[in-house]
Amino acid sequence: MKILWADDEIDLLKPQILFLQEKGYEVITVTNGHDALDECEGRHDLDIVFLDESMPGLSGLETLNRIKDRHPQLPVVMITKNEAERVMEEAIGSRISDYLIKPVNPNQVLLTLKKLTENKRLVSEKVLTGYQQDFRSILMDIQDANSLEEWLDIYRKIINWELKMDASRSQEMGEILNTQKTEANASFCKFIEGHYGDWISGKGDPPVMSWNLMREKVFPLLTDDRPTIFILLDNLRYDQWKVLAPVMTEQYRVVEESWFLSILPTTTQYSRNAIFGGMLPSEIARFYPDWWRNDIDEGGKNQFEGDLLGKLIEKAIRKPLKWNYTKIANLQAARTLQENAHDHLAFRFSAIVYNFIDMLSHARTEMEVIKELAGDETAYRSLTLSWFLHSPLWSAMQRWAGQKNVRVIVTTDHGTIRVKTPARVVADRDTTTNLRYKVGRNLQYDPRDVLEIRDPDKGGLPRPNVSSAFIFAKDDRFFLYPNNYNYYHNYYRNTFQHGGVSLEEMICPFVILEPK
Repeated sequence: MKILWADDEIDLLKPQILFLQEKGYEVITVTNGHDALDECEGRHDLDIVFLDESMPGLSGLETLNRIKDRHPQLPVVMITKNEAERVMEEAIGSRISDYLIKPVNPNQVLLTLKKLTENKRLVSEKVLTGYQQDFRSILMDIQDANSLEEWLDIYRKIINWELKMDASRSQEMGEILNTQKTEANASFCKFIEGHYGDWISGKGDPPVMSWNLMREKVFPLLTDDRPTIFILLDNLRYDQWKVLAPVMTEQYRVVEESWFLSILPTTTQYSRNAIFGGMLPSEIARFYPDWWRNDIDEGGKNQFEGDLLGKLIEKAIRKPLKWNYTKIANLQAARTLQENAHDHLAFRFSAIVYNFIDMLSHARTEMEVIKELAGDETAYRSLTLSWFLHSPLWSAMQRWAGQKNVRVIVTTDHGTIRVKTPARVVADRDTTTNLRYKVGRNLQYDPRDVLEIRDPDKGGLPRPNVSSAFIFAKDDRFFLYPNNYNYYHNYYRNTFQHGGVSLEEMICPFVILEPK
């Protein structure tokens, strides 16, 4: 490794230079900024530059700027006697990689070198070691889990390791972690199968789910005069929230990070109508038949969310509340939200449904270019983050952050899972086409592949026909008909789908933010 060290008192640094040479580093020394620039221009094998801030003639800061103009990727460490805040701000603003205060200790220099040049390797090694140590603990947790809180903790641990491996670009343990997540999902499906019916009927201490989310977690916040903006990002998984969190927390602080459980099917038609209706789909179909569409019915399935929300507020709040509902389903609506962001502050409660991530997951299935951009979970998270950073939604949120009394809620209706394992289903022509759940008559399937609800009433679901039943794909399975089986297997494998039973689809983030 080659180091360029520029300092007008370079002779006084011989002990540090000898120390580095003994460690195997090649150190090139110069005494002024002009010579430093010449060295940078004359060779292309430099790995790092140490630069004295207070050299006569061309100053360290001027030298730094010129180096960065020509070699923006070359790491530069500023060395200074001056601890003045102005100098530090100017140096940091000029893209230094690190800075040291004179007199510099040889071990300080070595530590900086390792941090800047070996950081990725060291972090990757630490991530691998940490996961190896935690692997058995997670495995035991999966085997012993018997409560939803324990499953949430397992899921958090797995996602945290996925994100650490993303950050360190560690691929070595990725397959093992994916296998462990698959094992976790298989056990989670058994847990859901054993408890879901009781939760829907109100037995066994049911958790917060789609149909009681508003009453349990949202409406209790509306007791003060603060405007509350409720943002539902369709298809937002817990891991996607975790990559968006560092951006949002630049201007917001997290007051609460919790979760709720999506009902089955984990689709917009069922889970989101349940959220805004404050009741199970079977109850919506019974009490508001004009606002419910079964899978086989024509027309949009979520056209009456605002109406359902209005009825829920009327029943649950029981006093005047100035509220509104906005659905963002295209770019023009998103830009209108950005332009009129402050209008939402005039309401005590403002519900915003933002459909981009849902559209992204569908495009991921249908468009080859998106398949390339979001080939796996890591890329899918990265694409979500890139979208959010440049989205009208984030621009609107930044405007709201300027109002200190606002409260912002970020949540979803369900997540998605990358499907990998096909499961054969035989059904009649009226059966739904969704890859992760089916509702219909005369369904034929392998019971090991599905969670089945033969009596829709016991699942809080409407009954399109007298003999209708529901089946939900477990873990990473996706349903295929025998016709053109191989074609559709190749077409849908590794796409992101929702509607079934998995940690990714059912565990939904619920986050309360306040401006800093």
